[in-house]
Amino acid sequence: MRPIHIVATIAMTLFLAASLAPSQAAAAEVSEVRIVAQNGSNYLPLFVMQGQKLVEKHLAAKGLASTGVVWSKLAGPSAIVDSFLAGAVHFSGQGVPSTALIWDRTRNGIGAKAVSAMTASNIWMMTRRPELKSLRDLTDKDRIALPSIKTSTQALFLWTAAEKEFGEGQWGKLDFMTVSLPHPDAMAAVLNPSGEITVHSATSPYADLERKAGLHSITDLYAVEGGAVTGLNLVSTEQFRKANPITYDAVVAAFDEAIVWINADKRRAGQLYLEMSKDKMSLDDLMEILNAPDYIFDRTPRRVGSALRMLHKTGTIRTKAQSWKDMYFPEAQQLPGD
Repeated sequence: MRPIHIVATIAMTLFLAASLAPSQAAAAEVSEVRIVAQNGSNYLPLFVMQGQKLVEKHLAAKGLASTGVVWSKLAGPSAIVDSFLAGAVHFSGQGVPSTALIWDRTRNGIGAKAVSAMTASNIWMMTRRPELKSLRDLTDKDRIALPSIKTSTQALFLWTAAEKEFGEGQWGKLDFMTVSLPHPDAMAAVLNPSGEITVHSATSPYADLERKAGLHSITDLYAVEGGAVTGLNLVSTEQFRKANPITYDAVVAAFDEAIVWINADKRRAGQLYLEMSKDKMSLDDLMEILNAPDYIFDRTPRRVGSALRMLHKTGTIRTKAQSWKDMYFPEAQQLPGD
């Protein structure tokens, strides 16, 4: 074979290898990516990702236009944790306690971690009983609705608030009062004058709707913690990230775009949320919530380290984290979190 033909053959081989490599890599990825959200405006980035089809957009840009995107809602953090362990979920929005729980339980397995923070938002203990002014006023007849006992951000809030109110080691003093209910059901229950639920540990927009209905707050998370606190993370697993790097990057890119999209025009984002969620509130009322300076949509973890310490103290997680960074993927570790 002449030298010029050898050069041409090598060039063609390299060209074919380069052109086939991306498609072969794409073929090895999952045929559909499954993402879980829950109820409430705290999950707005996920609503935007779904409503604007941002995941599909970024998958297509990476050569994975045929990959399906499946969205679902589960009843609470416990169900999400179980679904991750069963391999039925690839990404989820979930609170810091359930993130910590699945991180702790899967460190030697699928390796669940937070991709980044999602939302920092307040939580209010809303009650219809006017005589309740503090946690000390609660009686054996009161019941507190939480999205999930032991594994929700609201449960962590209650432990922290109880220890601050009643003293070191008294974090579980009010646990016997707790009842597990999704936020919409909890709101309906606490608004029922004859219902068992007298207190709802509520996020926006449920707390705001309850306030307009005449309920008041006993205490709130930011007052207890002394500032803004991360309520939700975007979560995935080391196993999925390693096996499906293109799909993983596409979802993260979609999430990042959703955060930018929200902060660029919150009224537009609020309109999308109301259309998708069917929440019964006006756009102006929702904008009061979204425009609050302490309602933050960004990737920076806030006061996660203190949450991990409390979760270890209560026995919710066995692993004692050295830092908030232990629970996050390397990219998030570069953020100025605490």
